[in-house]
Amino acid sequence: MKLTDLKVRNAKPRAKPYSLPDGRSLRLAIQPTGGKLWRGDYRFDGKQKTLAMGCYPDVSLEEARRRWNEARKLKAQGIDPAAQRKADKHAKDDTFRAVGEELIAKLKREGRAHATLTKTRWLLGFAFAAFGEKRMAEITARDLLALLRTIEGRGLYETAGRLRGTCGMVFRYAIATGRAERDPSADLRGALTAPVVSHRASVVDAMAIGALLRAIDGFDGQPTTHAALRLAPYVFVRPGELRGAEWNELDLDAAVWSIPATKMKMRRPHRVPLARQSLVILRDLQGLTGSGRFLFPSVRTVTRTISENTLNAALRRLGYGSEEMSTHGFRSMAATRLNEMGRWNPDAIERQLAHQEANAVRRAYTHAAEFWSERVTMMQAWADHLDGLREVSPLHAAR
Repeated sequence: MKLTDLKVRNAKPRAKPYSLPDGRSLRLAIQPTGGKLWRGDYRFDGKQKTLAMGCYPDVSLEEARRRWNEARKLKAQGIDPAAQRKADKHAKDDTFRAVGEELIAKLKREGRAHATLTKTRWLLGFAFAAFGEKRMAEITARDLLALLRTIEGRGLYETAGRLRGTCGMVFRYAIATGRAERDPSADLRGALTAPVVSHRASVVDAMAIGALLRAIDGFDGQPTTHAALRLAPYVFVRPGELRGAEWNELDLDAAVWSIPATKMKMRRPHRVPLARQSLVILRDLQGLTGSGRFLFPSVRTVTRTISENTLNAALRRLGYGSEEMSTHGFRSMAATRLNEMGRWNPDAIERQLAHQEANAVRRAYTHAAEFWSERVTMMQAWADHLDGLREVSPLHAAR
């Protein structure tokens, strides 16, 4: 007798497993624990096999019958239902979306920065929408180029280039895990429009630097934003590293800020010698935010930092347009002026900027050297230099 919904629902567990047949070798297996599992028995190539089709009530009686009928049709065509299910599952794991998600999970396990993961997921979102459900082996260079041309059509040339590189990472990961034979993104080298390089806005003229520092001193916005603006030119770290600064990274007595590798663009720990001027700012700030985690928490919640737009917006409020100055511009300011001084080893300057040396041999040398003593002296001299520029008004310069 065929099963009914009522009979399935009312089936009770016993001391040992037992089954209720539904006909055509479909049955409901009742476990001593109370679990109700749909099972279909069949023979293929002379072997007795069982196909699992889910558990009740997640899979209803009607759905179990439908699944079993599909399996019987496959068997009638000479196809093993269990083998076909395994192939279908592999195909789902074989899509661009599945491999892309795996890659993102891998990057997360490796400790990549949150900003990196967010940017990667954002870029891959374009590809997921275009061919996310296609199997890796079916995606051609033409498919990828069509997507990239769409991005270029919106004037986003740099995004298109980054997307090609990010898709290449997915294809190479698929090759490494046995789900693709080649990387079609490699065929598109030279096919995209090269973006015009626009250097980040920065103030490097001595008089202009002095004016900027005086303007920052007069900022009347949030105290934490003011402190971040005042500190930025002295330490010239990347904006994200400044915003994400945590009190446990600072040793004010030793005058050093140790930034962990997970926060650094080059994935290498970085130390910033703190000049006397920086320590004054930080000790004042300690009274405002020192009881929390972050130096510069959001005004909305102390569990997050100020946003990436906060400091640039503050510069705009001071009258500096996006073409004149950006938070990142403090790095260009320091790099330009320190090199012009001629007093410092260029490698020490590059190390303080946390730049990656392109040459592998030199990279190993500069990493080992660190130039710490010189950097400590340089950072204090730089802070003193900035203070000197702050005091130079146009009137004094004219005399």
